[in-house]
Amino acid sequence: MPDDVETSLELLARARGGDRESLERLCARYLPRLKRWAHGRLPARAKGPLATDDLVQESLVRTLAHLGDFEPKHEGALQAYMRQALLNRIRDEVRRASRRPAASELPSQHPDDAPSPLEQTIGHEAVERYEAALARLKEEDRAAIVARLELQGSYQELASSLGKPSADAARMAVSRALVRLAEEMARA
Repeated sequence: MPDDVETSLELLARARGGDRESLERLCARYLPRLKRWAHGRLPARAKGPLATDDLVQESLVRTLAHLGDFEPKHEGALQAYMRQALLNRIRDEVRRASRRPAASELPSQHPDDAPSPLEQTIGHEAVERYEAALARLKEEDRAAIVARLELQGSYQELASSLGKPSADAARMAVSRALVRLAEEMARA
């Protein structure tokens, strides 16, 4: 029988009985109708990666998978059932989109100042190398570096804590300790 002669109820009855061809005819009959009906009903903000056609196909597949639960009362009942299922799916997408914050572009003139994962990894490795090299230094070199770099002490404060006669002597002690630290880090 040609498609236009067979009623949806007849196709539905055969599809429920397992006739694959009748199920395909139902899809072929209702897919274009549902696409036309759904066109423009899904707001742009709700689309995301999902196009209206995708939504229609997904809704049709879900509806046809539950044909056993559907009891038609008249010839147009199946179309009304499918349209309602599609409308519910569209509403779900609109609700989902309203829970999601609006997309906005990050301005390029305000880059993130936080280190990138690569910078964090490199920084972590550098800190490990620094700590290992520092541990290999003499106690007085280690004390000079820690007091100046980590504790941000002034050279005058370092002169006092390191037992140096002047701020310049403390500066020279820190400089020499930093050279030895660099040499140790290069070895690792």
